[in-house]
Amino acid sequence: MATIRVTGAQAIVRYLASQYTSRDGIKQPLFAGMFGIFGHGNVTGIGQALEEHKDLLTYYRPQNEQAMVHTAVAYAKMRNRLQTFACTSSVGPGATNMVTGAALATVNRLPVLLLPGDIFAGRRPHPVLQQLEQPYSQDMSVNDAFRPVSRFFDRINRPEQLLSSLPEAMRVLTDPAETGAVTLALPEDVQAEAFDVPEAFFEERVWYVRRPLPDHDALAEAAHWIADAKRPLIIAGGGAIYSDSSEAIGDFSSTLGIPVSETQAGKGILPWNDPWNAGPVGANGGIAANRLARDADLVIAVGTRLGDFVTSSKSAFQNPDVRFIGINVASMDAYKMGALSLVGDARATLQALLERVREAGGDRKTIAAGEEIASLKREWDDLVDAQLMLNSGREMTQAQVIGIVNEAAGPKDTVVCAAGGMPGDLLKLWRTQHPKGYHVEYGYSCMGYEIAGGLGVKMAAPDSEVFVMVGDGSYLMLHTEIVTAVQEGQKLIIVLVDNGGFQCIRGLQMASGSPSFGNELRFRDAATGTLSGGYVPVDFVKNAESLGARAIAADGPEELRAALKEAKAETRTTLVYVHVDPDSRVPNYEGWWDVPIAEISHDDEVNSTRAQYADDVRKQRWFG
Repeated sequence: MATIRVTGAQAIVRYLASQYTSRDGIKQPLFAGMFGIFGHGNVTGIGQALEEHKDLLTYYRPQNEQAMVHTAVAYAKMRNRLQTFACTSSVGPGATNMVTGAALATVNRLPVLLLPGDIFAGRRPHPVLQQLEQPYSQDMSVNDAFRPVSRFFDRINRPEQLLSSLPEAMRVLTDPAETGAVTLALPEDVQAEAFDVPEAFFEERVWYVRRPLPDHDALAEAAHWIADAKRPLIIAGGGAIYSDSSEAIGDFSSTLGIPVSETQAGKGILPWNDPWNAGPVGANGGIAANRLARDADLVIAVGTRLGDFVTSSKSAFQNPDVRFIGINVASMDAYKMGALSLVGDARATLQALLERVREAGGDRKTIAAGEEIASLKREWDDLVDAQLMLNSGREMTQAQVIGIVNEAAGPKDTVVCAAGGMPGDLLKLWRTQHPKGYHVEYGYSCMGYEIAGGLGVKMAAPDSEVFVMVGDGSYLMLHTEIVTAVQEGQKLIIVLVDNGGFQCIRGLQMASGSPSFGNELRFRDAATGTLSGGYVPVDFVKNAESLGARAIAADGPEELRAALKEAKAETRTTLVYVHVDPDSRVPNYEGWWDVPIAEISHDDEVNSTRAQYADDVRKQRWFG
């Protein structure tokens, strides 16, 4: 067998450069490049290999290890999980900084390859710089923290192990049912150690991303359930978009007269004004979808993991006869809510199921159903319009800002957001025309994702404007990827909405009966010793400018419209700063979220809220 002698790190770089995915006849490289921050744990290993083979794999230098994973994940999401990045870090804090990003990727079922440096496999110099020693084991490092948040984890103690570990890592990354964070911990001595690699190992390999179909009998039973249903409802999740099933779900819903509701990850599966799009469902849903969910006798969950925000903590479905059909490539998700599980690709399953429903006599779109959906949509659209025009009388509201940014965005542009109150408001208010027009990370609800994620979105869709909506609290956590965007010539439009701290959680806190405590960005009051003084002033405009962006402050609706117009005409990343009324919030529309209230308190407000909570909990149901 012909072999090539290379180091472990060189073998990794050469192997990654030869991996491809193919689905529906479209072939593309699996890896768009590698992000990395170098330290002693990887600079002479992976760093040396990237420099030597810079013609094979493009290297990107981010500012933060957590952020680079967010960027890679956002890119993978925009590419429907068919392409991603690898991320390399040094040992110690560089590695553990990536753990949050790994959890986010795995929760959201999005592929990313993590290559953290690790302590010496040979152990001769132990303890090395940044090594966390354990008195009960020599075979452990901080990288073991990746195990519970990764879909695949391996520690490469000999370079020869790469021959079996790398193909297994690729299998997981390209499997739509298994995908998530894949972590290969790389001891720094192993990265630099040479070994003989079969030449065939570096040959081009194509990973075919399958579209599996469910069991024949399960399809037949599901078709009969749909044919018999009087009030069916579809819930579309991220898997429906990753499967590229917008056309299939549109045909399915319009042919059978079944309304479609949206999750955070599934928003945009149909245009907002499609007659069968009932809008968002669940705790942050709208009245149209939530009322349909309340009365549904059959719920068809397509590509969703049915988290508590979607199900209103399992209180959304009140029909005593409701049943569930789960369509998902992952059996773990297909079986949720006691569903009849159709384990398969969303697009292929919907197409096959539609034919079966027709055969079962369920091809019967009723006029009454269409009229009900139209009436609910009109009512919901009126409520959205009212929020978008609402002014607190003092400052702009967050809803107003969302509406004006939505006006500025084109049909193929993308809005990006993550944690806090903004995602809920966007889910309710943002009007999306395209499956890739709405990019909100809410599976892990990770503060700091926004700007790094926006960079990944822009790299995946360079011809679209990317509007990053971020609150001041999240911005302060992780805004330094502005520098990376400037460095790479990637233009973002960052709309920074300043409400003086973590107002989303403050709102939840006060709605739970507690007084405001610890969530606003305020000075410490010398008299009380608490953080209840005046607001801490932060000059976000100067901050963004210092990082290389252009920055514009907007005071009022017309100034915001003008600033967004200027930002769209700009060629570099631009931040638009807006201060909003911290107490003006978009209301709840018949959704509920289970947040336990203290059972015992000296505060009467807490006690009365606990009584209401006890009533709400009684609406929760068990579905198997």
